[in-house]
Amino acid sequence: MCGSELHALPEGVQRVSRFLQDAGHPHAPQMLDGAARTAQEAADQLSILVGQVAKSIIFKRRSDGAAVLVVTSGDKRVDETKVTQLVGKVGRADADFVKSSTGFSIGGVSPVAHATKVVTLMDAELQRFETVWAAAGHPHGVFPASPAQLQALTAAPWSDVVEQA
Repeated sequence: MCGSELHALPEGVQRVSRFLQDAGHPHAPQMLDGAARTAQEAADQLSILVGQVAKSIIFKRRSDGAAVLVVTSGDKRVDETKVTQLVGKVGRADADFVKSSTGFSIGGVSPVAHATKVVTLMDAELQRFETVWAAAGHPHGVFPASPAQLQALTAAPWSDVVEQA
C-alpha cells in the first residue's frame, strides 16, 4: 500500500489504516458492502462466528472521566463489576463521549488509533480463535488480526471482563 488509495476511505478508516501500517500489521482495513454496527451483522457479512468479532465497548470512568475501552468477543457480554474491579467505577458512555474520546462513532469504534488516550482491557475470551475481526473506524470498515496481534496493537492486558454463562 503506497498511501494514495487511502483517500477514497472514510477519515476514521484512513486513521486506522495508517496506524496499522505504521505498526507493521500485515492486514489493511476492508470495507464491507453493508454496515456492521453489531457483532452479529459483522459476523454475517464476514461468514464467521459471532465470537470472532472483536467488539469495542466504551465506558466512562467515574473518578476522572477517562474513556475505558473493553475489546470483547462478540458472543460475550461485558461484566461491569469485573471492569470496575480492574479500573475503578465505570458507567455507560453516551454517543457524544464515545465520539469525542475515540474519534469514532458507535458502531465503528476501532480498538486502535483513538483521538485521545483511552484505558484498554482485552477480553481473554478472544484467545479462543485463530483470527478475530475488529472495527476499523467506520460501520463498514473491519480488519483481521490474530488475538496476539490485536493485543500487541492495543498494548492492553488480557483480562476476565465478561459475564459467566
